[in-house]
Amino acid sequence: MIRNIFRKDQPDTIDNEKEASESVDSTTILVVDDSPTELHVFKKILEKQGYSTEIARDGQEGIDVARRVRPDLILMDVVMPVLNGFQATRKLRNDPETSNIPIIMVTTKDQQTDINWGKRQGANEYLVKPVSPADLLVKIKALLDG
Repeated sequence: MIRNIFRKDQPDTIDNEKEASESVDSTTILVVDDSPTELHVFKKILEKQGYSTEIARDGQEGIDVARRVRPDLILMDVVMPVLNGFQATRKLRNDPETSNIPIIMVTTKDQQTDINWGKRQGANEYLVKPVSPADLLVKIKALLDG
């Protein structure tokens, strides 16, 4: 069964697509998630907005790709094999080469303790699935602009 990770009640673009694509020409976003379906959906949404994407299928691979590629932002799932998103975020924050990369946790873990813990590990933002593409894009833009 395929899980719907986005709310249907929101549009999947930000208001001014032309402005968005002009401002992201060389912006790379790393998507770290163990679900092939979710990787595909995130990649499609991001590339539609003009972002370049890289993918990783677990927390350790996410760290390795982040060190190699130096993305402008990371979308991080939490429940993954090898290293979970909390562990990977903590390691990225403790590494001088990756410590300044903004991280948005995007996960089904919706308890306030999970949200607090994610932010304590270094996540800049924490979104609970299902998340609307518009909400995701607004958070991404705010972190990249700010």
